[in-house]
This record gives sequence, structure tokens and C-alpha cells, in this order.
Amino acid sequence: MFRTDVLVIGAGPSGTVAAAIVKKAGLSVRIVEKESFPRFVIGESLIPRVMDHFEEAGFLPALHRCNWQKKFGARFKKGDVWCEFDFSEQFTKGWTWTWQVPRAEFDMVLAEEVQKQGVPIDFRAEVVGITLGKPYSVTAVRHSSGREERIQARFIIDASGYGRVIPRLFGMERPTPLPPRKAIFVHCYDHLRPRGREGWMISFVVHRTDVWIWVIPFNNGITSLGVVGDPTYINRFGHDPEMALRTIVDHDPNYCDRFRNVEYLWKPRVLEAYSATTSDMWGPGFAIVGNSVEFLDPVFSSGVMFATETASLAAKMAIRQLQGENVDWKNDYAAYIRRGVDVFRTYVCSWYDGALQDVFFAPEQNPEIKRQLTSILAGYVWDENNPFVKKHETLVYILSRYLRSRYTLPVATVP
Repeated sequence: MFRTDVLVIGAGPSGTVAAAIVKKAGLSVRIVEKESFPRFVIGESLIPRVMDHFEEAGFLPALHRCNWQKKFGARFKKGDVWCEFDFSEQFTKGWTWTWQVPRAEFDMVLAEEVQKQGVPIDFRAEVVGITLGKPYSVTAVRHSSGREERIQARFIIDASGYGRVIPRLFGMERPTPLPPRKAIFVHCYDHLRPRGREGWMISFVVHRTDVWIWVIPFNNGITSLGVVGDPTYINRFGHDPEMALRTIVDHDPNYCDRFRNVEYLWKPRVLEAYSATTSDMWGPGFAIVGNSVEFLDPVFSSGVMFATETASLAAKMAIRQLQGENVDWKNDYAAYIRRGVDVFRTYVCSWYDGALQDVFFAPEQNPEIKRQLTSILAGYVWDENNPFVKKHETLVYILSRYLRSRYTLPVATVP
């Protein structure tokens, strides 16, 4: 029976960041991953907070060599009004840029880099059971060859993403309070992409208040194109994902000409009711990180950031615990992460109900408020010196009511 200090389930960004941090501390660590790499997942637009985690894990040199499209901010459009956020003009001190990444390639780079650091990865190795215990828990793994293996680990980090291995095995999956939404997305050849800044800037366009379109350009001439929102509206365009995506984009005046009849690289993929949560984030001898903990919504590109934030913190706390320290998982891990998730959840909800859109697209922009909101979009959602973090549940709605009383605000392209 193989024995290790830490077993990481999943080789995505959260798993590789956690494993790299554990390895740096001098502990033994192994990763098991159900899929083979490279493999496609959604989450191609990063936000600056992730750069702190990649730096901790020692991944930045390898990522720099990839020369992906740098992301310096994000812009949003509603009707005829653009609202742009520049990460260099934010309230909280932190990274001012990141990347827009082809995820299959990105995840593969991280996996290769952590292996170079001495962390073994078993691909196509599915976790089929876990028996928790002290000092070792036992994880049953079935390899693609059919061989079954048992791995003893002093600590388990579940970074299995949508697989949610520990929540599934121990009945910890819980319904999310967020309404169900649907996403259809694809990669396409972007032959009509404008030159210069207009061509590389990531854009989010309000199609109607509860439906939006994303445009994420990569530096290889390919663009990620998607539509997200109310399933009832999206389903009006039929059950063929390609037809639905093409029809919605064709009806949007912002991008209809650029993307009409473009060649799709593969059949558009669909995610439905993708938001998820779990009852607990930790337990005796384990921690849950990344999408296995919670996934909110793709609208502000927070998925990879929460994945690496949870991974970094859980790995460091696991190291301390294995070194004999008393660790307060309830307050220092679960409560801390929940605070950040709650902040982002407020802005996701207020985006879809229109209150945040009122703030983004107001005729007059307060520079200080914009700096504070820019820090949230950059992922610095634990800085309680930022009023829009500390008072996130109320402030955006107070501001929205004020703006609605004073201005005629932009309306969505489609009613």
C-alpha cells in the first residue's frame, strides 16, 4: 500500500497549486486525476488575485514563457454604453494584470510544472472510495488499466472540481441558493477581430438584463464565445446548442457582424444549473478546495481565483497541522473563504437583477467607487477597508436606487 503525507484529488489549478505548496514544505504529496490531460474545461479568463497563488506555487516563470494574451482589465456594454475597468486603477494593492488562457493548454502547463517540481500525477485514476481514519485515511483508486490501488495519506485535499469527490461520497452536496442558469460556449476563428486594443480586450455584453454574451480573445486568433443566463430565454432558440448560440449572437447588434457564420472549432458545449455548494469545507483529515467547495457563476471570472485561493490556504493549513500545530479550520479556512464567496455572490446576484448594471452604466462615474469595484473584479474580496467589500450586501443596492431616481439608465439590447 502506497503511503504519502498528502493526497490531492484532481490536477486542475487548485490541485497543482496545493501540491506545489505542500512539496515546497518538504512533505510528500501525490496527485490522482480522473481525466487524461489536456482536457477542456471552462474558465479561460483569469483575474489578478490568481497571480499571487501562482507566484507562491512557483508557476509564474513557466506561465510567462507561454506568452498568452495579457488581461489588463475588463469591459462591459449595455445598450450603447461601455463601462471599462482598468486593473491598474484599483483600491486594493495587488496585481494589475493576468492572462486570458486556453484552459486545456493552461492546465497542462501547470500539471507539467508541478511534476517537474517532483510531484507525481496519476492520470485516468478514479477515486472510488475513501475511509477516513487516524493517522492515515485510505483512498481506493481505480486506474484506467482496471488495477485498483489503496493509498494511505495523512491528509486529503479534494480538488476534484465538478467531480466533487468527497462531497459526493459523504453526502455533503447541497443545493445552491442561486437560480439555475445556462451557458453555451465555443471556440471560433475570429477573422474579423479588430486590430489593437479593441481586438484583445475581454468583453461582456448585456443582451438583456439576465442574459449576457462573453467574448474572450486569445493571442492565437481564436476567440472564446459564449452566452449565459436565464434558461427559459435561451431555450426559446431550440435544443441545438449551435443554432441557439448563433441565433442569439446574430440578434445582438454588438457582435452580429463579427461572428456571423464564423467557423466553430467544435460543437458548442452546454452547462446547466452549474452553481453548486457543499455543507462543509473540511473535516477530520481532509479539506475541500476549488469548485468542489463552491462555484458561483462565470460572469466575473472568479472560478479559478476561488480554486487557487482555497487551494493555497488549505495547503498551508494542512502543512501546519501535519507539523503538529493546532489549526482552526472552522474560522481560519471555512469562515474566511465564505466571506469572499459571499462578497462575490452579492455582485453576481446584483448583476442579474440589474442593480449592479445600474452602477456600471451610470452616466456619471465616481472615480473612487470605480476603484473600489475594480478591486472586487480583480479578486481582492477580503479587503474590508474597501466599502464595497465590507458593506457588500447593501451598498450596491443603495447606490442603484439613488441612480435610478436621478438618471435615465441604459436598457439592454433585447427587452
